[in-house]
Amino acid sequence: MAGGAQDTDEGIVGINVTPLVDVTLVLLIIFMVVSKVIVSQSIPLDLPKAAVGTQAQSVFSVVLLADGSAQVDSKPIPNDEAIFQLSQDAQKKNNELRVVIKADSSVPHGRVIHVLDLLKQAGVTKIAFGVSPVAPVPGGIVPQK
Repeated sequence: MAGGAQDTDEGIVGINVTPLVDVTLVLLIIFMVVSKVIVSQSIPLDLPKAAVGTQAQSVFSVVLLADGSAQVDSKPIPNDEAIFQLSQDAQKKNNELRVVIKADSSVPHGRVIHVLDLLKQAGVTKIAFGVSPVAPVPGGIVPQK
């Protein structure tokens, strides 16, 4: 034949991957945009400023000292069982009460668990433990005192 066409029965031996890469990159971009929207569920707001305002959350502080004494909101209490009544009263006043337990490192573990149990019995559900920040050591190991 004179037209230059070849009558061969051979199939296509090369696969063009360019469309596959294009589709993959488009899907990656879509995924990145959607994940950004999913992660940031809050809307950025420019809230008005005020000189006087109230704090939105109430924090109930429990401090357990090494000498066996305890404090609630910087006031000494006679024993750990007093935490139950104080936290129950505070919980009734504010349902969003947050309790922070700060225990000396030499306080026995059992005492901290007992205070935690008293708070749970009083109906407090939002409990955190106060810690002192330390500088991280290279390698990710935090030094012990």
